[in-house]
Amino acid sequence: MSDGLGQLFRMTSFGESHGTCVGVVVEGCPAGLALDAAAVQRDLDRRASLGQPGSTPRREPDAVRILSGLYQGRTTGAPLCMMVDNLGADSAAYTELIDRPRPGHADYVAGVKYGGFNDPRGGGRFSGRITAGFVMAGAVARAALACIGVEIDAHTVAIGGVESPRCDPGEVRQRRAASPVSCCDAESSARMVEAIECARQRGDSIGGVVECVVRGLPTGVGEPACAGIESELARGVFSIPAVKGVEFGDGFALSRMCGSASNDPFVMRNGQVSCASNHAGGILGGITTGMPLVLRAAFKPTPSIAVSQRTVNLNLGEEVEQTIHGRHDACIVPRAVVVVEAMVAITLCDLLLQGGFMPKVMRCQ
Repeated sequence: MSDGLGQLFRMTSFGESHGTCVGVVVEGCPAGLALDAAAVQRDLDRRASLGQPGSTPRREPDAVRILSGLYQGRTTGAPLCMMVDNLGADSAAYTELIDRPRPGHADYVAGVKYGGFNDPRGGGRFSGRITAGFVMAGAVARAALACIGVEIDAHTVAIGGVESPRCDPGEVRQRRAASPVSCCDAESSARMVEAIECARQRGDSIGGVVECVVRGLPTGVGEPACAGIESELARGVFSIPAVKGVEFGDGFALSRMCGSASNDPFVMRNGQVSCASNHAGGILGGITTGMPLVLRAAFKPTPSIAVSQRTVNLNLGEEVEQTIHGRHDACIVPRAVVVVEAMVAITLCDLLLQGGFMPKVMRCQ
């Protein structure tokens, strides 16, 4: 398996959904960074299912344990190892699924690739549970980015066909806080909650879109041509289970525009070069422009649903009907907001270190 992301700032994920724990090792974090467990815990709490509409009944405290790399509240430059225990796993519902792969899940392909030796309980390494490790690493990256004035905020912009209007990048954090689905628009938020509840009552699920905005990035970040900021961020975000699409700026909408409308004119603002618009999402040629970086990630509906579906019995070699039991999310999008932030933060830390924009020793408070 490929369980690592990054070159200089490198994250390595470990653990399975129903194993002893899930966690992460972070190498290359600048020394001297002020960090405590509470900062990491805040992001883990945002990922938790408690209070999220349509989320899984599986409840776990996800109390982070920082095992190494921290001394007297500051990073040492040594690898950081962080983990949370799996305390709420119930594998009973998966016994009958061993020979009947769930539609939409990686059960079948994982079994073929690893000869049946993979852990199938709760999806094993392919479960959304492993994103707890991503969030822990992202909290470290977020702290490092804050030291150089970079802020990352994501929010829900679509769920089940309900789309929210555009939100000013500087208002995302404040406005999403009032929404149970992390949406900046109150009316859209209410309709999203209703759509999730309708899907849950049907035993079905729905997907949606998360937008992430990064402010404070300097001009010139990115290593083209094959390691441009878009390709590196896409790799990180696509590492999140259930992500099926990533776009930057106006994304696919640019294909329907003329160049005269899609180009972002250069202007002078406060004595500095800026852009009059931001259709490109803060990126040109794989390099940051200094404008807010904007990306969106599309999440497919949760594949574990109570609606009867067709699959195959691998032992008998015949088609069968299957109904999934257990505890599953009707919509994972609200919980995924902080995960998108985490993967963006991890990738940006790596690219900023590669480009010399981030010091290897930090002294900020």
